Amino acid sequence: MKINKYFVFALIYFFINSLGLPQGLLFTSLLSPLLYWWVVSTRRFEIMLPFVIAILPFFIVQAAMGINLGKYLVSLLNMATVYIFCQAFYTFLLTCQDPEKIFRRLLIITFVLCIIAIPFYSSSYYHVFWIKQFLTEGVDNYKRLKLFTYEASYFATLFTPLFFFYFLQIILRQNRINAWLLFVLIFTPYLLSFSLGVIATVLISLAIIFLLYPAKLLRKRRVLNLAVMIVTLVSVGLVAAVLFFPNNTLFIRLANIFTGNDISGKGRTTDAFLLSNMILDQRSHFWGIGPGQLRVLGTDIIKNFYSYPSDYDVVAIPNASAETLVIFGWLGLSTRILTEIVLFFYTKVYRNYYRLALFFFMFIYQFTGSYITSPAEYVIWILAFTNAFPQFNVNPIKYTHQQWPKKLYGIS
Repeated sequence: MKINKYFVFALIYFFINSLGLPQGLLFTSLLSPLLYWWVVSTRRFEIMLPFVIAILPFFIVQAAMGINLGKYLVSLLNMATVYIFCQAFYTFLLTCQDPEKIFRRLLIITFVLCIIAIPFYSSSYYHVFWIKQFLTEGVDNYKRLKLFTYEASYFATLFTPLFFFYFLQIILRQNRINAWLLFVLIFTPYLLSFSLGVIATVLISLAIIFLLYPAKLLRKRRVLNLAVMIVTLVSVGLVAAVLFFPNNTLFIRLANIFTGNDISGKGRTTDAFLLSNMILDQRSHFWGIGPGQLRVLGTDIIKNFYSYPSDYDVVAIPNASAETLVIFGWLGLSTRILTEIVLFFYTKVYRNYYRLALFFFMFIYQFTGSYITSPAEYVIWILAFTNAFPQFNVNPIKYTHQQWPKKLYGIS
């Protein structure tokens, strides 16, 4: 039996990318030399030049201000491996004959693992699939599904492209799997991960799409039926929760968010930007402090801000935009946002429901979580800026996924 090379790498990326490795190290990073060779040999041009050109001005200025060169180069190498992975994923979208087949397998495997994980919830081996952590004020040691990733929110982010893909299939009547079964398959991972940030951003993204294209979407009978059904189920569920489970975890978390007592939420949003600016005071607000320098310059600031004990070792800014700000300054953050907006119009994201959903999800979520070297984040961005699934086009066109990229890049 012939093994699909793309599916093998998809399994590594989706399920075991960080399994058994030190924090920050990924199998996709270890495989970057192989991925680099494949991309260059497939597309026949050097891919590292844009990365070098982008990073060189920051390196020159930040080195002149003073850096820990060893930590800087190690962090820069990590960024380079993530960049190579991004190029590899983009090349995959250009060359894979049937990416939907891989999506379908990942969806089914994820659901099977979710079912397997449930009995582990109350066992002493829960840590294989679940993470126990502080959730919000009044809710400590709460278990959330992470599967084989390092954290539940990352798992939920990782799953988001699959969710949007199959949810849009349902509302556009493109699904090959029974719609009711698909609902179970795509909602179960989110419910078990209990990542309210991801779930809320998904809902906001879908709402934006419906606001942009109300005439095209709301005239579809299936869309209206689903909307009525979902609103009814949510309303009944909320009423039942208020009557019978008034002190449930969801209500406690939401109450803390609205009263400003959600420490976890503040840490990923307002506190992240506040700490970034405090750290930037030590170097340059315009250029940033540089890769690998957060632990050097920010450890004491972050520990004092949260009153962490002296032996606390986890120092991070859990927000992609705030982390971009602290590492590359306002120049880096403004370049990041401007690039996203330019690519939105240049690649005509607005012509495809799937790409729109992914774009708005990631654009919003980058201000509430993630981190600058997250492969899951860049996979979402690349899917948003690449028309890999024209079946979701607002106005369907005649060419197929297999035709257009090969003609454009001369790939045989």
